[in-house]
Amino acid sequence: MDAAALARRESAEGLAPLLAALWWDARGDWNGAHELAQSVETAEGAWVHAYLHRKEGDLFNAEYWYRRAGRRQPATTLDQEWAEIAAAL
Repeated sequence: MDAAALARRESAEGLAPLLAALWWDARGDWNGAHELAQSVETAEGAWVHAYLHRKEGDLFNAEYWYRRAGRRQPATTLDQEWAEIAAAL
């Protein structure tokens, strides 16, 4: 599923947890997105978790999760990172 299709969806029903987390984030529900992201204990889950803490402005916590994901904090915008994650998932 590409980022545009994910953003257009009417609901998160049937989505894998990390895609659902991005869907909730796109609708302004950071807490719902965070709850889903932290329930997935994989590198991809850590990446979504990192992105969410970066969006929240908690860069110290975000850096921890980027390390857990095996990634560096990007120099891109949050929207660009969201699209990159959605495309990767």
